[in-house]
Amino acid sequence: MDSKLVSSVDNALTVLLLFKSRKVLRVADVAGHLGVARSTAHRLLVSLTQRGFAAQEPITRAYIPGPELTEIGLAVVDMLDIRGRARPYMTALAQELQETVSLVVLEGANIRFLDSIESPQILRVGSRTGQILPAHCVSGGKALLSTLSRDTIDGLYPVEELPALTPRSIGTKTALLQALDVIREHGYATNQEESEPDVTAVAVTLQTADSLSAITVAAPTSRVDSVDALGATVQRIIEDTRSKKEPTTL
Repeated sequence: MDSKLVSSVDNALTVLLLFKSRKVLRVADVAGHLGVARSTAHRLLVSLTQRGFAAQEPITRAYIPGPELTEIGLAVVDMLDIRGRARPYMTALAQELQETVSLVVLEGANIRFLDSIESPQILRVGSRTGQILPAHCVSGGKALLSTLSRDTIDGLYPVEELPALTPRSIGTKTALLQALDVIREHGYATNQEESEPDVTAVAVTLQTADSLSAITVAAPTSRVDSVDALGATVQRIIEDTRSKKEPTTL
């Protein structure tokens, strides 16, 4: 990798970190902190401003945190908030089923694993926290896709052929649309070795306050006698947990 590019990226990140301790930054401040010429510091601040990570005050000409930094911060807080609201449901599922429970959210045509409680059993599905996978290949992703309109689905999947993670992954948009109809009817989604061999999972959507996520329960395929029975059990535990919570939290 180009050493100059690495140095520029490092300098940009250093400037962003300076906003943690300073409300405003001036060109001289950045130049002194980085040990670079004022012209270099100015170009760096201009680049950050163009990307929305910094903004320049019209009167003082000093630089302040930009809207993109605010958006990133709000997104992180929102994710933490979603995790906190989902934890009671995840804990209840993990305690009763003794299998790995995960929390996922939709990001375009992918899903991101936000949180996980691993099964205590020796043979188990590991935590996927932080991982991103195609939504159509996992139960949580399909559960969330089932809540979207046809127009939105068409926007996410403009072509017929879909990428596959395993030979059992859904490979076409037509098949995905059919699967989503089944999910809407049953109220839960399944993943039978579609994202990883020997892993079976079910998922249900979870609406809390103004956020929508999905909770998945994943286990070695050998321990799942019936995905339908597991799906029904997950729905029951979710509803039992919901009934114990204050109505204002949902």
